[in-house]
Amino acid sequence: MTQRATTSTEQIDVQGGHLVERVKELVHEGNVRRIIIKDSDGKTVMEVPVTVGVVGFLLAPTVAAIGALAALAADYSIEVERENPDSTDAGATAQA
Repeated sequence: MTQRATTSTEQIDVQGGHLVERVKELVHEGNVRRIIIKDSDGKTVMEVPVTVGVVGFLLAPTVAAIGALAALAADYSIEVERENPDSTDAGATAQA
């Protein structure tokens, strides 16, 4: 039986100066699927799918773009979509 994953979202408020640092931390956590950066009005400014390819190949230009955003305004929110294992399937797999 294969294990299915569910997702959950979390919103983190950050100051512009800490935006790049916080995004880097989130990328390195490993269970993050997508990062959405919103401005103080709640409008989506950037959406970054976090996959192995993005982490390895596109991280540097993406971080540079996020750094440019941080210089434009003081307050942002980061919406984080995380991958969480489904507990019922995990329990069934452990018993098998």
